[in-house]
Amino acid sequence: MKIALVHNQTPETLSVAAKFKEMCLSEKIGIVTDHPDLVVSIGGDGTLLSAFHKYESQLSQVRFVGIHTGHLGFYTDWRTYELPELVESLKHDKGESVSYPLLDIRVKYADEEEETRYIALNEASLKKMDGTMVCDIYVKDELFETFRGDGLCVSTPTGSTGFSKSLGGAVIHPRTEAIQLTEMASVNNRIYRTLSSPMIIAKDEWIVIYPHKEDRLILSVDHLTFKKRSIERLVYRIAQERVHFARYRHTHFWDRVEDAFIGVKKNDRNERTKER
Repeated sequence: MKIALVHNQTPETLSVAAKFKEMCLSEKIGIVTDHPDLVVSIGGDGTLLSAFHKYESQLSQVRFVGIHTGHLGFYTDWRTYELPELVESLKHDKGESVSYPLLDIRVKYADEEEETRYIALNEASLKKMDGTMVCDIYVKDELFETFRGDGLCVSTPTGSTGFSKSLGGAVIHPRTEAIQLTEMASVNNRIYRTLSSPMIIAKDEWIVIYPHKEDRLILSVDHLTFKKRSIERLVYRIAQERVHFARYRHTHFWDRVEDAFIGVKKNDRNERTKER
């Protein structure tokens, strides 16, 4: 097996990365940069997003594993003190994985003939640098609404726990093949109206956005930001590719949600520990 390591530069993470690399080499597990079988991210969800985009051209060949050095993330299953168990799992790897849907974004820039394609693990957002953003929103080929407000966010099911949730979006289980559109501070009065509710779009449908003014828009794809380019059109749909995570021990999605936003189970465990 060949694995690639992607990590942030904090002192704790560098120490964990060095220890993990040493353990892998001692078990004759190859560490590579190009064309790995498995990508191991060490850090948090942001580090895993960086790993995803670094190897997004190889999604059909690679799987991902996350080791978190902070709080439990939605994509990071392993803690730093569990390195021996993870290395043991790598030694007995059978290629099992769990996969999640991704977001396909096609952007027609005013200064280019061909569309530019991006792919997102979490979400893509569109905002204006100043003033109100105005755009027509189509679902498939039908005009749905003219949006006026601060911006729009389109997310994947796994990304529904991030920026989309902060905008009032629903939390969607990743087995659901859908994308979600949420609005940022839409203008609603007697003259201008929008739905003002999150929209969940089926797998066989797509969203098209036509900005009324092409310039001064900021496009964000996960943690990446693209700005100062005129945008004529954006098309969002479920991507043909999927992201695959190695299934050594993959935490149930609703357990992640509960742990991240509620914490009742954690508090309950702590109380039982005190009672003992």
